[in-house]
Amino acid sequence: MRRATDKPTHPMRRAEDKLPPPASVSLVVPALNEARNIPWVFEQIPDCVDEVILVDGNSIDATVPMATHCLPTVRSVRQNGPGKGNALRTGFLAATGDYVVMMDADGSMSPAEIPHFLHFLENGYDFVKGSRFVAGGGSLDITRFRQLGNHVLLAAVNRLYDASLTDLCYGFCAFRRSFLDQLDLHAAGFEIEAEMIVHALRSGLRIAEVPSLELPRRSGRSNLHAISDGRRVLRTLLSERPGAQSASAGRSSK
Repeated sequence: MRRATDKPTHPMRRAEDKLPPPASVSLVVPALNEARNIPWVFEQIPDCVDEVILVDGNSIDATVPMATHCLPTVRSVRQNGPGKGNALRTGFLAATGDYVVMMDADGSMSPAEIPHFLHFLENGYDFVKGSRFVAGGGSLDITRFRQLGNHVLLAAVNRLYDASLTDLCYGFCAFRRSFLDQLDLHAAGFEIEAEMIVHALRSGLRIAEVPSLELPRRSGRSNLHAISDGRRVLRTLLSERPGAQSASAGRSSK
């Protein structure tokens, strides 16, 4: 029997030596002529973010130089086609982190909320989305017309996909990069946010919603067109619903 005063045969490992390394985090920020908003966004990025990728949509202002001035380590990539969907897909492919966070560059989303998203990823969830309409969330920017449209589209996705989400058309999300293939993204425009959610639902990913406060755009005009983009979102929900693709294939074979 070894006495308490005897030295162990093998040195004892410290508790921290047994822990896996922390997950790395990539932040993808699509931007088109957002030079005046970039400083406010970038100055709030928390230390938990390891990599910031600015996806430039051929801006004609100083978006890229401003981003580099505010954050010299930023990676600037240029999207190879039009639309927010193309920008996000470009950024996702460039990301190297274990977790990927996406947010807008207009100041409507606060980077200070990112740790809340990461908390759920670190505790077993695969896809985390911000919600303006869950307890603790809110919006200082949404109009009644846009809120009505979001409500209609939300009801459609919950009905078609047997879900219980509280928000749909809001692009503050985070996910495990290992599931990027399961998300199978193809959308070109704003409807990519809905496409991500329905593909996550179809793939059986574990989804969490976290409260988020939507702020007013700090400057400039939004590229969102409520009616036309809403129609694109609805078409995405209908075309991606369970059974829709197999039914379409059956009709085309006749």
